[in-house]
Amino acid sequence: MKSSESMPTGDLRHEVAALIERPKAQVLVIGGGINGIATFRDLALQGVDVVLVERSDYCSGASAASSHMIHGGVRYLENGEFRLVRESVTERNGLLRIAPHYVKPLQTTIPIYSTFSGILSAPLRFLTHKSGAPKERGALLIKVGLVLYDSFSRDGGSVPRHTFVGRKKALKALPSLNPGVKYTATYFDASVHEPERLALDVLRDGLAAGDNARSSNYVEAVGSTAEGVLLRDMTTGREFTIDADVVVNASGPWTDLTNEALGDETAYMGGTKGSHIVLDNPALLEACAGREMFFEHKDGRIVLIYPLNGKVMVGTTDLEADIREPAVCTDEEIDYFFDLVANVFPSIPVSRDQIVYSFSGVRPLPRHDDMQPGFVSRDYRIVAGKLGRADLLSLVGGKWTTFRALAEHISTDVLALLGSKRTVDTKNLEIGGGRGYPRTDEARDNWITAHSGFVGKARAAQLFDRYGTRAVEVLDAIDSGEDAPLRNSTEFSLLEVEHIVATESVVHMSDLLLRRTNLAFTGDITVELLEELVEIAAGVLGWTQERQADEIRQTVALLADSHNVHIAHAVSVSN
Repeated sequence: MKSSESMPTGDLRHEVAALIERPKAQVLVIGGGINGIATFRDLALQGVDVVLVERSDYCSGASAASSHMIHGGVRYLENGEFRLVRESVTERNGLLRIAPHYVKPLQTTIPIYSTFSGILSAPLRFLTHKSGAPKERGALLIKVGLVLYDSFSRDGGSVPRHTFVGRKKALKALPSLNPGVKYTATYFDASVHEPERLALDVLRDGLAAGDNARSSNYVEAVGSTAEGVLLRDMTTGREFTIDADVVVNASGPWTDLTNEALGDETAYMGGTKGSHIVLDNPALLEACAGREMFFEHKDGRIVLIYPLNGKVMVGTTDLEADIREPAVCTDEEIDYFFDLVANVFPSIPVSRDQIVYSFSGVRPLPRHDDMQPGFVSRDYRIVAGKLGRADLLSLVGGKWTTFRALAEHISTDVLALLGSKRTVDTKNLEIGGGRGYPRTDEARDNWITAHSGFVGKARAAQLFDRYGTRAVEVLDAIDSGEDAPLRNSTEFSLLEVEHIVATESVVHMSDLLLRRTNLAFTGDITVELLEELVEIAAGVLGWTQERQADEIRQTVALLADSHNVHIAHAVSVSN
């Protein structure tokens, strides 16, 4: 039976035609990462005629290479970025309320090996931003930082305050921890297990605002003419223009390259590379006891060991990067990650054959010359310029945690340029499947029971955990035909995958495997599953046999080259 519940769908489709048919807009947003998407949503909700374009898939660049955290940035206190920390903590608490289907409290533990280390060097490091990292941050320094961090949550705080315990209690709670530990400090931030799906929800909310909002992935800004910004459909090669009063360049670490293509050379960006690996290591997963381990490695770099989706993610590096070169996780970085695991859990072996996935990206940081990468500001700024008769706003910086506040900031600037005023406040506006989300275990169970119907409680719970209250849309799709589990995966069903492909702007198989699902992240891709999914997508999108074979080849190569995932090359496509 169809669900009687209704919610704005804002279905995502590769709708280049809608852009070509109406080549005029008040605002053109270039860049479909989380900050571009959030800006699009904010402007759409104000009734602005806004277009969003992304040269690849939505949330496939820097936004896809995050540490899956929504955090206040306790370490940014050391940089003196108090404004950013306060805003980040406020936004973290806010996202726990408005996006509870994807943003969850995250218990975080810091292992500490000394009491007073770093006290003398910290002030010099704080003032110069160029001195070497302290050999070690001791308990007293960390305690001061966490007390200050807690103070930012005083108003509207939605997570517990930090706690400190000594060695005996620390080892009782975490028996595999390095026995040389003297203390552990535990505090709460938040996790986002499927950031790409959260971004899609933000985008869909923008599209649901009305015909004033249009977007397309796989459309690149390649130049500017007297008629507007020149765009290219990356799937067909067709070029067209959008004439906009305001152009927002939200292309992240590629901001300078986008401006260069538009004819406005800038030197705003200086991003650094961060990599992660994902391990299938049950002993390490158990050792974390559900907590993220967030700590200082021997070189002073803050790193993490993070249980996620049944696996363990380890990261991250902070290396100088060339934005014109693909970012990949190197052997040297993997060695670094193994070394940091051994520093915290010395009795647990890790090896390369346990890596099921790796990923790397370039942070959208500002140009920093000789400043140490760890001290480069994680705050954002908006630089105003001109592009012909249009106003050009370039976003420099930005992070996942502050996407809503950042979008509000940019949108307010845009509204001022348009001579308009804000009509919708997004601060407490629930996002996507967080709308009507049950807040207690009992309410959750009642929701699942009410929607179990023909699928049963276990399946209803699975879909609820995956989509929040948007699960009703998937349930309706499943109820529309004959559904069955996939032959090669217990995680998804035939009609669920068809629904994703039909309504979530899937253009390539990589969109489905890396961003609409977490099948690649958790190491669940096989040739058989890949062929099955290609066949399903082909049925929805009308792919030829040649296109199906090409998608398989491209996906196998991408997984191997960019994510350290090696599967046997498919030799055929099912008829």
